[in-house]
Amino acid sequence: MPVQRTLLGQPLALRMPPRRFQLLVVFVVLFIATVYAFGAPSADSIPTYEQVKDAVKDPHLPELPALSDIKDHIPKLPTELPELPNLPVPDIFSPPAHKPPDQANSTASSSYGAIRWLADFKWHIGFSQKVTLDENRAVLPPLAIRPPIYTYYEPKSKQDKKATQAENRLILAWRRAWWAQGFKPIVLNHKDAMGPQYEMVQRMKLEPSAELEFFRWLAWAKQGGGILANWLTLPMAQFDNPMISFLRRGEFPKLSRVESLQNGIFFGESAAVDNAIQEAINNKLLQDVPANKDKIAKLALQDGGIVVNLLSADVAVDKKANGLAYYNTDVVNNKYKTVRDKLSNTTHVEGLELLADLINSHLHLVFQETHPDGIAIVKPLPEHTTALTYNAIEIGRNLTQCPSSPMPNSCPPNRQKCKPCNPNKPLPFNLVPTFKNSTKLYSIGVVPHPYTLTLLHYTREDIDENFLIEAERDLWLKALTKELLGPNHSELFRVLFFKEEVASLRKASHSLWLTAERTTQADLEWIFGFNLPQSASPNKEPSSPSKDSELIIFPRPSEPKGTEGVEAEEERWIRKEEERLEKAREVLSQSHKAKKEDTVRAKVKQVEDWNLFDTEAWRFARAFSARRRNERKDWEEQEKRYSGSERKAGVKTGGGRWSDRFK
Repeated sequence: MPVQRTLLGQPLALRMPPRRFQLLVVFVVLFIATVYAFGAPSADSIPTYEQVKDAVKDPHLPELPALSDIKDHIPKLPTELPELPNLPVPDIFSPPAHKPPDQANSTASSSYGAIRWLADFKWHIGFSQKVTLDENRAVLPPLAIRPPIYTYYEPKSKQDKKATQAENRLILAWRRAWWAQGFKPIVLNHKDAMGPQYEMVQRMKLEPSAELEFFRWLAWAKQGGGILANWLTLPMAQFDNPMISFLRRGEFPKLSRVESLQNGIFFGESAAVDNAIQEAINNKLLQDVPANKDKIAKLALQDGGIVVNLLSADVAVDKKANGLAYYNTDVVNNKYKTVRDKLSNTTHVEGLELLADLINSHLHLVFQETHPDGIAIVKPLPEHTTALTYNAIEIGRNLTQCPSSPMPNSCPPNRQKCKPCNPNKPLPFNLVPTFKNSTKLYSIGVVPHPYTLTLLHYTREDIDENFLIEAERDLWLKALTKELLGPNHSELFRVLFFKEEVASLRKASHSLWLTAERTTQADLEWIFGFNLPQSASPNKEPSSPSKDSELIIFPRPSEPKGTEGVEAEEERWIRKEEERLEKAREVLSQSHKAKKEDTVRAKVKQVEDWNLFDTEAWRFARAFSARRRNERKDWEEQEKRYSGSERKAGVKTGGGRWSDRFK
């Protein structure tokens, strides 16, 4: 048995203290032993502040021996260095074995070589090559999803071909307007509506207008719902209008229509559309159409149309849709007398053409109202770049010209308090030396290749390596953003800012960026959503193209004044600029065909390497424009067989020189 120890007659229990106390005791013992063995530091051994200050101010470095004393002891290096062994390079530093695969529809041809791009969420990057591993491929933001918007069109039987073509012109205007707002317009017909319910509706023997309304809904239902609009319902508002933005999101919790637009537009999910059609077809009134003919006709005339008014409960009604205009018969008859008078049997085709001109003028007017500060042609480095701005100025004159219209003082149906265009007080039109970030101002910029800019700005006929060393780098990008960003930002920040202005969904609707080397443009009508003026009054007063025409055309606006503070260039120097610009275009055209070691290609490459950020800006703007053009062409190729295509409307494609619009 263990021995029980006692103290003063009381049992004594010996327990080990907790571990933390044990460690504390050990540290105290070690500290005492250290102090006892070595002693505490004395005050004399610690340097004073003055001693430290003197040591830093006048350090005592050891004296080095003279070179003459040690030159005999310096070993001589061998005249030939031995070869170093070939050490293996780690895989982390070597380039990848394969480049990323090309995406579908990511290449376009041009006179200056293939234009290649990569759609990636990492497009906010200074140099695209870091992502693409290809110096000639730009990284663009992924294409925004275009929600489909459907319309239904079926020409009347035995209708005159000219009338059908005029209606196709109206549908083309509908397609362009919605495309410019970020949608994918699709025209449906009776083939899209066919099915058991289609035959059931046919057997009911409804009035043509009521039957047509049912066929619209059936074709829409087969597409899975979404947005259904009449081809006379157009977006008449800025890009960020609340109603248009809501439709662009494509999320419709309820089957809805818009107040005051009758059956001009509906939006809803697939299940809601299917249920509405089934309920309307099962309505008791349609079980005996001849007996209920008057009641059905009355329902068809009410807001929403026949399908909506056959439902037990009305669909949801949106009362704040001021961004849409519906040019139905009632609106035309009440508001646009000139067009109404022409929409008779004998002049029906002329009336349809005037209606297309009226709608186009209203779309153009909305654009001008959206940008009350006018059009700005961005002209950085204005002293020697007049030739670069020719195309941009022509577009600006088109946009500031009052649109041709049968009723120039009229307003869109949804904007009765608009401000009609006045040729005596045209929209402001100016040349500006730097970019101004304003949603009230529409900016048009021309992005030159660094080689083009170098020839023009430095007034040179050729470029060599010695000259480049003296030239300033990334001159165009700095001048473009000088006023807005100031002088203290890096070129990396400037090029990211530029990319945002060119390609972001929110800002792209307020500016247009062209490349100086491209001389044609076939997509302007699709970018703006309306036709630019194709003719102008021969004098300073509005006139008509012919004695019998009801159309009014307006005079051509004058060219903008020169940049403030910059003297106008003499005609002979402008001619020199034109020659240098043509030479630059020729050199750049040859350089993409040349081999890497050829002089032409090497010269262009040197300029690009010296102006890396200007080159990146040029490639980005060129690729963005090419992709936008490709997207539209691919979609037009898919829809060319249907109503509203350019071919059906008799519109010639291919575009032309901007400056050839007016001789």
